[in-house]
Amino acid sequence: MKKRLFLSAFAGLLLSANASAEPLKIGYSDWPGWVAWEIAIEKKMFDKVGVDVQFEWFDYVASMDAFAAGQLDAVTMTNGDALVTGATGAQNVMILINDYSNGNDMIVGAPSINSITDLKGKKVGVELGFVDHLLLLNGLEKAGMTESDVELVNVPTNETPQVLASGQVEAIGAWQPNSGQALDLVPASKPIYTSADEPGLIYDVLAVSPSSLATHRDEWKKVIDAWYMAVDYLNDPKTRDDAISIMAARVGIEPEAYKAFIDGTKILTKEEAQGFMKKADGFGSLYGSTEIADQFNVDNKVYADKQTVDNYIDPSLLLGE
Repeated sequence: MKKRLFLSAFAGLLLSANASAEPLKIGYSDWPGWVAWEIAIEKKMFDKVGVDVQFEWFDYVASMDAFAAGQLDAVTMTNGDALVTGATGAQNVMILINDYSNGNDMIVGAPSINSITDLKGKKVGVELGFVDHLLLLNGLEKAGMTESDVELVNVPTNETPQVLASGQVEAIGAWQPNSGQALDLVPASKPIYTSADEPGLIYDVLAVSPSSLATHRDEWKKVIDAWYMAVDYLNDPKTRDDAISIMAARVGIEPEAYKAFIDGTKILTKEEAQGFMKKADGFGSLYGSTEIADQFNVDNKVYADKQTVDNYIDPSLLLGE
């Protein structure tokens, strides 16, 4: 009996050790600021910092669904979508800002459309409640217009290039690669407003489940360390071409073509990200931008009740607190 009890206890210890040794599971998808994780994967930077991770590649919406289903410890999302995911039941905490969109999100006008003001009374195809709907509203506001000045047509983002080409709408809102596909598909079409016109409107982040963050805080610090090794590798002129080749291979695009996608994404250094992690109003802070996204989500009935933004952001790992 004593022997059986000893063996049972020993087996329990082994199971406990194995459970704690499970890799951190992270979902990522096709956006330059998230594809850059591939550099850390390929160059074994996680091994160098001593953390076991398992990255899983998804379509964007599917990655959030997998996180909501408890299949992942963390997922790459926009700050606005972090709120949507949390409001619908999958609480998450943003611990890292990878980048902000710096031109890859676009309002693309048909050949006859040269500016936002030309959209008055026209149809615009955009996925309602998503980030480029917010981009459109921001552009309209700057032009002294409102949503009521245009006719919105709800179009899944991956279908926007075809819808613009069909002539059903006079403009679309989309992110890369869809925005670039629209420009290629419709001769003389052009970006009439982009995320470069409002830096910080769309932050791209790593969001972690609260339970994983509480249990594996030290490991998540190491994940952040590996990320900045990847950013340094991308920014170093001696290794930049190799870094871009790694990213381009992940999404099946030629490296030369992929450089334009990177140019439209402001991938942040650690010092830059730390600045945006500080509390402030407006788009110059993750907090301020997320408050604006929260109001947008409520106004567009993405969810009913305003969220407590402070509960969605933990700057301490990035700020070294």
